[in-house]
Amino acid sequence: MSGTTRAADEANSGRGRRRVPRDAVHLARRHGWFLAVLAAGTVLRALAMLGYRPALWFPDTYTYVVTVFHPRPDLVRPAGYSLFLKLLEPLHSFGAVALVQHLLGLATGLLVYRAARRAPRWVATLAAAPVLLDAYQVELEHLLVSDTLFMFLVVLAVVLSTTRRTSTVVAIGLLLAAATLTRTVGQPLIVVLAAWFALRGRIRPAAVLVAAALVPVIAYGAWFHATYQRVGIVGANGVFLYARTMSFADCSVMDPPPDLRVLCDPRPPEQRPPSQEYIWAKDAPLVRLPGITFSEENDDLAGRFAMRAITAQPLDYAASVLQELGRTFVWGRPVYPDAEIYAYYQFPGTAPGPPGRYPAQVGAQYAQRYERGAIGTTVVEPYAGLLRAYQDVARLPGTVLLGILLVPPVAAAVRRKRRGTRRGTGRAGVPVWPVPWVTAIVLLVTPAAAAEFDYRYVLPAVPLACLAAALSVRPDMLRQSGKM
Repeated sequence: MSGTTRAADEANSGRGRRRVPRDAVHLARRHGWFLAVLAAGTVLRALAMLGYRPALWFPDTYTYVVTVFHPRPDLVRPAGYSLFLKLLEPLHSFGAVALVQHLLGLATGLLVYRAARRAPRWVATLAAAPVLLDAYQVELEHLLVSDTLFMFLVVLAVVLSTTRRTSTVVAIGLLLAAATLTRTVGQPLIVVLAAWFALRGRIRPAAVLVAAALVPVIAYGAWFHATYQRVGIVGANGVFLYARTMSFADCSVMDPPPDLRVLCDPRPPEQRPPSQEYIWAKDAPLVRLPGITFSEENDDLAGRFAMRAITAQPLDYAASVLQELGRTFVWGRPVYPDAEIYAYYQFPGTAPGPPGRYPAQVGAQYAQRYERGAIGTTVVEPYAGLLRAYQDVARLPGTVLLGILLVPPVAAAVRRKRRGTRRGTGRAGVPVWPVPWVTAIVLLVTPAAAAEFDYRYVLPAVPLACLAAALSVRPDMLRQSGKM
C-alpha cells in the first residue's frame, strides 16, 4: 500500500471516528427533551426492579402460570399472556418477565414519539410522557398481568396503520390477533383498523388485514372448541355481561321466565355490591347454581338474563355504562371496585402476603415451579420508598385524559373553520389522528359496556389518546395561534 493511500485511509478513518460523536451530539440536540423523558422513565423502572423483587402479583397471575404448564384454553381469559410467559420460562425468573414488560413500556413511549413526528418535537415528547412517567403505568408493568403486553401490541399495530405503506397490513393483522388472544377487548379493534384502511379506499389491504387477524383467532377458537365443545375463544362472555347488568337489572320490569328468575337480586340497585361480586362472591346467585360458574349452561343462562335486562331497560343500561365510563375521567382516584383490587395498583409498603383465594393457592405451586424456588415479593428500601413517594404525586388524572381526548375533535373543528376540509389531510383526504383516537375510545368504552370499570383497563388507552392529540395538532395551527 502506498503512503498516499495509507494516509487517505487514515484520514477517512479519523473522519469516521469524529462523525460518530457528532451524530450523537446532533441526535441529543434534536431529540434532547424526549431523551431526557426516556431516561427518567428508565430510572423509574430501575427503581421498580430494585425496590420490588422480583415482581408484583395479581390474582390473575396464577391462572396464567397454570396454563404455562397445562396448555389449554382458559374459560375466562385467552392464553396469549401465558404464551408470553412460556417464551420466557427458560429464564426461570419472574424478575426477567417484569424486566421485559418494563422494556415494552419504554418501547411504547418510543413508538408514540416516533409516530408523532408530524407534530413539533416538544408536542411529540408530551405525547410520550404519560406512558413513560406515570407511576401507575410503571406499577402495572411490574405486575404479572397481561395489560402491558396488550398495550404494546395494540400501539404497535396502530402506529403501523398510521403510515402510508400497505405492505404492513399482514403484520397489523397478526398484531391484532395477538392482542385479541391476550385480552378479548382486542376483538373490536380488528374492525376499527380494517375500517380505517377501507375509508381510505384501500379495500384489498383491509381484507388482507382481516384475514391475517382472523386466521390465528379462528385457530385458537378451534382449539377452544376441541377442549370444551363450545364456540368462542373464552367461555365467560355471558357471565361478565350478566354481572354488568346487575348494576341496574330490575326483575319486576324484566319479568324473566322461571329459569332466569333464579339470577335476580331482590335488593335495589343502589344497595348492591360492585358488578364483579356477582361472578366471584360465594353468595352470588350465579355462583350458587350447580356446576362451575363458567359452565356452558350457566354462561348461556347468564347471557340470556343479561340480554333480557338490556332490552327491557335500555335507558338504564345506557346510563349505567355512562356512569362506569365516567369513572375514567374523575380528577381523583377513589377506591374502586373494592379495597383489595385497588391495593394491587399501589406500590406496597410491606411485602404482600401469600394468595388467599383457592385457585391462586393452586397456581402458586406452579409459580414455584416456574421460578424454581420460592415466590413472593421482597420490598427493598430506599428504592421502594422513592417509588411510593413518586406515586403519590405523579399520575395522569382522568380529567386530563378527557381533555387530551377532546383535543383532536376540537383541533379538527378549528382547522375546518380556518382552512376548510381540503388541506391538512392525508394523501387520500382522511386525517391521520382518528385511528388512534377511535382505538382509545373503544378500549375505554368496551370494559364499561361489557364488564366494569377498572383502573388498569384505562392505562392501555392513554398512549393512543396522547398520540391522537399530537397527530391532530399540526405546526401550521401552532404558528397561527402564536405558540411557535
